Amino acid sequence: MPDVTTPVEHYSALFARRSFANVPPWLPPLQRAAQSRFAELGFPGRKDEEWRFTDVRPIAETPFHTAALTADASETVAEFSFPGVPQIVFVNGRFAPEFSTIAGLPGGAKIVALSNALRNDAALLEPHLGRYAEFEREPFVALNTALFDEGAFVYIPRGVAIEEPLHILYIGTEKNAAIYPRTLIVAEENSQATLVESYAGSAGTVYFTNAVTEVVLAERAVVDHYKLQRESDDAFHIAQMNVRLKRNSNFSSHSITFGGAITRNDVVAILGAEHIECTLNGLYLGDGTRVVDNHTTIDHAMPNCNSHEVYKGILDDRSRGIFNGKIFVREDAQKTDAKQTNRTLLLSEDAQINTKPQLEIFADDVKCTHGATVGQLNAEQLFYLRTRGVPLEDARALLVYAFASDIVSRIKVEPVRDALDAQLLERLPAL
Repeated sequence: MPDVTTPVEHYSALFARRSFANVPPWLPPLQRAAQSRFAELGFPGRKDEEWRFTDVRPIAETPFHTAALTADASETVAEFSFPGVPQIVFVNGRFAPEFSTIAGLPGGAKIVALSNALRNDAALLEPHLGRYAEFEREPFVALNTALFDEGAFVYIPRGVAIEEPLHILYIGTEKNAAIYPRTLIVAEENSQATLVESYAGSAGTVYFTNAVTEVVLAERAVVDHYKLQRESDDAFHIAQMNVRLKRNSNFSSHSITFGGAITRNDVVAILGAEHIECTLNGLYLGDGTRVVDNHTTIDHAMPNCNSHEVYKGILDDRSRGIFNGKIFVREDAQKTDAKQTNRTLLLSEDAQINTKPQLEIFADDVKCTHGATVGQLNAEQLFYLRTRGVPLEDARALLVYAFASDIVSRIKVEPVRDALDAQLLERLPAL
């Protein structure tokens, strides 16, 4: 199969029409460099080892335009909001203050539109924005870096703890539009926050979300993060999250993927000091011909750090899943404790999973485990339920729900957990 022939001229033209008004002087050179790099790389092809199981031609061959409409999205926003959880909302890549409810955060903490922060908080952004999500080898990161002009900036000052969870909601409603959300989360020393970063869209709508999130935790910072992907089943979602952790910091992230025709989630966590705790968990559902691709990298660069990772997938019909989990333990990273598990449930003979756990260890005093299992519903468990009068379809749904709820139950934000639990139950008859 030939590599993708990329319409780089289309995106070069979009970049040429963009405005650099009201941005700090250090941003345009960064974005020009990213655009130049994307023009060199183009979209990844099947010969690219990191993309060989995910064909992005449906994205590359569609001339997505920059989203411009801000049509009434009140019903969609209401559908994907969480009761009692303050939120900042973006519709088709534009800040939507009419739906945003965050105000009065303690101790100088802020969560604002990135366009606002570029005007008023450029000094806070400059050391971090575009410094961690490297675009030299990642074409979709390069494309986002070149074309983003909006997103969310979260800043938690030193010693500040935000008690209530905060929701960043990106909504897509415009047909054949491309959206480039950029999220920057900076947690200073001894700070603490719970953040829900979610992506959703109008059912039946084809659009392209190309998202990049950068997370920086200073010493003893604690961030509990949730990434929810509930896009239209006809949409495309490509995202990368880069995390940099300092001494004694604690970062946990739970990735839930329920939508999207093609989904790719890349997570890169660099444990760059001692005594760090990092948790990456995920749950993904696939049906029809959907493709869900999860790539994770945890880089243990220093000693005495712990990482934990559990990813579960449920695949039906002719859907395909990909999981590539990499753990690096550098030479100086003695006393590392790293655990990784990937489990996949196949509900049809045509569903497929390509799983590749990778563990590269260059230190000798470590405890590291990794493993992957692929299977179908347990026949004995089905038989047990059937003998107690449970119909076959209900028995299958119960077992699938039990498999998936292990991840959902780990979500600490009750309104989020309840909403995802309900959505999971709603999808089960279709699986």
